[in-house]
Amino acid sequence: MALARRGSGLEATIRAFLSQVHPVFMLPPLAASLFGALLAGTVDPTRAVVHVVAMFAAVYTAHVKDGYVDFHIRGEDDDHPLTERGCRLALSLSTALFAGCCLLLYALVGWLPLALTLPTWVIAYHHAPQLDMNPVTATTGYPLGIALSLLGGFATQTAAIAAVPLGFALVFLVLLSGIKVIDDAQDYDYDRAIQKRTVAVLVGPARAYTLAYGLMATALLVVVALALVQVFPPTAVLAALAFAAVATVARRATPELATMLLIRGSYVFLAVLVAAVWFEPLTGVL
Repeated sequence: MALARRGSGLEATIRAFLSQVHPVFMLPPLAASLFGALLAGTVDPTRAVVHVVAMFAAVYTAHVKDGYVDFHIRGEDDDHPLTERGCRLALSLSTALFAGCCLLLYALVGWLPLALTLPTWVIAYHHAPQLDMNPVTATTGYPLGIALSLLGGFATQTAAIAAVPLGFALVFLVLLSGIKVIDDAQDYDYDRAIQKRTVAVLVGPARAYTLAYGLMATALLVVVALALVQVFPPTAVLAALAFAAVATVARRATPELATMLLIRGSYVFLAVLVAAVWFEPLTGVL
């Protein structure tokens, strides 16, 4: 049986598998893993690569499973590059890769990075059709995966957890949850028609936008507060200011444009945080 729905042969199959690599949504978890490693101060390249590959496998699993459910099971999508058999094979391969990375993490470091990494695959695999039907889990699934990626990246280097990565993980969880609420609002009419309970469907678009920007503002205030009490480097405040500027512009945009601006704004936010940490190394592992 064919693995690709568009064309035949090895080249068409490879294109179909590569089509499930979505850089816009894959880069943040991978960057969060590297950021977590950077927070450790000294980075072991082998450990860092293993954890990044594990995060790639987890996010790839999420994309394949989501497409499989939406097209082959729910019939929501108009098209998908992989056949049902292709989806199942892709899920098997990505899961095997993830499992291999987890075994390496346990062998190289111990149980803590393993405990922080395993939930990312659980979230990825069960996003559709289970978690995406509940407004809380549909909103927090992706942000929680990024928060765990950051903590796992740190623990992979140190075999410990510290207050600073915990603070950053909390900030990303709240900030990205706000962005996710706006992202889901793009599909308000369709989600309401199929009784998919996103935040926008549950409380209405206007209240959803208010909640979303409230979450983002809360995250930025947490950054400032933790910088003031010297948990974060003082220059981390610049990251909050940079994202606030993007959010101000996005507030006047359509949901689609706002999502694009906010996602790219989160890249800037992360870049400034990396620079802040890079020039002010962290100490004090708990």
